[in-house]
Amino acid sequence: MSDARAYPQRPFLAVSGAIIRQDKVLIVRRAKPSFNGLYTLPGGVVEPGETLDAALRREVTEEIALTIDPVAFAGYREILVHDADGRVARHFVVMAFACRWIKGEPVLNEELAEARWMEPAEIATLKTTDGLAEIVAAAFEKIALARPS
Repeated sequence: MSDARAYPQRPFLAVSGAIIRQDKVLIVRRAKPSFNGLYTLPGGVVEPGETLDAALRREVTEEIALTIDPVAFAGYREILVHDADGRVARHFVVMAFACRWIKGEPVLNEELAEARWMEPAEIATLKTTDGLAEIVAAAFEKIALARPS
């Protein structure tokens, strides 16, 4: 089976969720190439005709079986992977959102090896996707601003 996302003709739009529950965020570890072993946020590619909100809710449900409430845009990251010849092997633009946990406990699908609730400071001890700590910090700020006074 070939990977339709390898050597793309264009970047793929993706979403991820910094899911916050009390003072912790849910961090997942990928189980498949090319991000195998890296810690990141749950999420995935937006399908044609799907809104960002719908894509985020679907991906979180598929990957970890949680119900969430997306609150605000927390930032974006570009993932560019080049092969040994310098060709673009993968290109994703990931829109990250601050989300409130509503219900459920993580149930991993085949794409994930682990999920854990962590305090933001703990992220520095992990091998993560680029910019993960910054996105998580921004998500906590967005959640704090969205709280009713």
